[in-house]
Amino acid sequence: MAAVAENPTFAEPAPTKKGRAKKALKPKAVSSNEANIAAGAVPEPSPVASPPPENSAGKENHGSLSLKKKKRGAAKGKQQASDASYFEKQLQEMQEQLEKLKIEKEQTEEMLKAKEEQLETRDREQEKLKTELKKLQKIKEFKPTVTFPLGIGIKDMEQDKKEKKKGGKKKPSPPYVLWCKDQWSEVKEANPNADFKAMSNLLGAKWKSVTAEEKKPYEERYQAEKEAYLKVAGNEKRELEAMKLLEDEQKHKTAIELLEQYLLFKQEAEKENNKKTKKEKDPLKPKHPMSAYFIFSNERRAALLAENKNVLEVAKITGEEWKNMTDIQKAPYEEIALKRKEQYGQEMEAYKQKKEEEAANVKKDGEEFMKLQKQEAMQLLKKKERTETLIKKEKESRQKKKNEEKIVDPNKPKRPASSFLLFSKETRKCLAEERPGINHSTITALISLKWKEISEEEKMVWNEKAAQAMEAYKKELEAYNQKLAAENKDENKDN
Repeated sequence: MAAVAENPTFAEPAPTKKGRAKKALKPKAVSSNEANIAAGAVPEPSPVASPPPENSAGKENHGSLSLKKKKRGAAKGKQQASDASYFEKQLQEMQEQLEKLKIEKEQTEEMLKAKEEQLETRDREQEKLKTELKKLQKIKEFKPTVTFPLGIGIKDMEQDKKEKKKGGKKKPSPPYVLWCKDQWSEVKEANPNADFKAMSNLLGAKWKSVTAEEKKPYEERYQAEKEAYLKVAGNEKRELEAMKLLEDEQKHKTAIELLEQYLLFKQEAEKENNKKTKKEKDPLKPKHPMSAYFIFSNERRAALLAENKNVLEVAKITGEEWKNMTDIQKAPYEEIALKRKEQYGQEMEAYKQKKEEEAANVKKDGEEFMKLQKQEAMQLLKKKERTETLIKKEKESRQKKKNEEKIVDPNKPKRPASSFLLFSKETRKCLAEERPGINHSTITALISLKWKEISEEEKMVWNEKAAQAMEAYKKELEAYNQKLAAENKDENKDN
C-alpha cells in the first residue's frame, strides 16, 4: 500500500486538437490491481492475452481526428471560396446597378435641361407675340387718308370685261361653221327626223363636195371677222399692260404716302391716346317727322314741368292721357303728323335725287380720270417699248461686233503642228498603204503605240522639225502684224 502511495501512476493525457489550447486533464485514481501489479504481488498478464496498449489506440484516434480536421478544413475552404464568389457576384451586380442609376440620372438631368430650354423658348415666344399684338392693336387705330386712284378704274375694267363676255364680241367662227349655219335649215327640211349627229355627218359630207369658189366668201368673211377680233383683243391687251405699269407706279407712290402717314400717326400715338369718334351724320339729310303722340306730349310737357313733375312722371301722365283720349281729340295731332310726313317724303325725294346727281358726277369724274390714266399708261408703255428697242439694238450691235471679231483673216499665218502631229501624219500614210481597210480609231491607236516605242533620238528629229516650223511661224506672224499696223495707220490718215 505504501508502494502504491509512493509511486502513484497517472493516465496519459488525451490528444488535443491543433490550434486549440486546452486545460491539462486531472490524474485518474489508481485502482488496486494496478497498484499490486506495480508492487509485484500480482503477476503480469501474458503478452498474447493482454489487450493492446493504450498508446496504439491513441495513435489511431489521433489519425482519425486529423482526417476529420482535414475534411472540415477542405469543406470550410470550399465554403469560403463559394462565399467569396457569391460576394463578388453581388458586388458586380451592385456596381452594374449603380452604373445604370448614374446613366438614368444623367438622362433625367438632360431631360430636365431640355424642358427648361423649351419653357424658356415658350416664354420668349409669348413675349414676342404680346409685343406683336400690341403693335397690331396700335396699327388698327391707324386710319390712312391716302386716295387710291386706280381703285375705280380697275373695278370699271372688271365690269366692262364681264359685260363684254356676256354680250360682246366672240371669237370668229371658221368658214365651215359659217357655211353650216347657212345650210342647216335646208338640210333639216330635207331630213326632218335626223338628230344632231346625223346632221353634222350630212353637213360634213356636203362640205367636202363644195368647190373652192363657193368656200371663198365664207373664208373672206372669217378673215375679216378675225382681223377685227384680233384688233380689239390687241388693243385690250395693250391697255391692260399700260394699266399694269401705271398701277405699279401708283402703288409705289401710295406706299410712300402711307409710310409717311404711319410715321406721323406713330409719333402722335406716343404723345396722346386717340379716341374713337362716332360716325358723322349728314347734316343735309332731312330729319324723320314726329308722330301724333310725340306732338301731343311736347305740348303737354311744358305745363307738366311747370307743376314740378320729373321726366318719368311726365311720360307716364302723357301716355295715360293719350290712351284715354278719343279719336276726335287725337285727330288734330294726327293731321299735323300727316302733313309733316308728306313734307318729309318730298324732302327725302329731293335729297335722294341730289345724292344720285352727285354720284353721277363722281362717276363721270372717275371716267374722265380713267381716260387720263389710260393716256398716261399708254405713254409709259410707249416709253418702255422705246427703251426696250434701244436695248435690243445695242445688244444686236454688240453681237455683230463679236461676230466680226470671230471672223478669222485667211491671210493670217496658221500655228504649226507639234512633233507628235508631224510624226502621226507620216505614219498615218504608211499605215493606210500597208492596211487599206483599217479603221480610223485603230490607226490613231497604232500611231500612239509607235510614238511610245520609238527612241529618244528619233523623237529629237521630229522635235527639231517642229521647232523649225515654229520659228518660221513666228517670223510670218511678225510680218503679218506689221502689215496690219501699217494698213490701220493708212486708214486713220484717210479718215
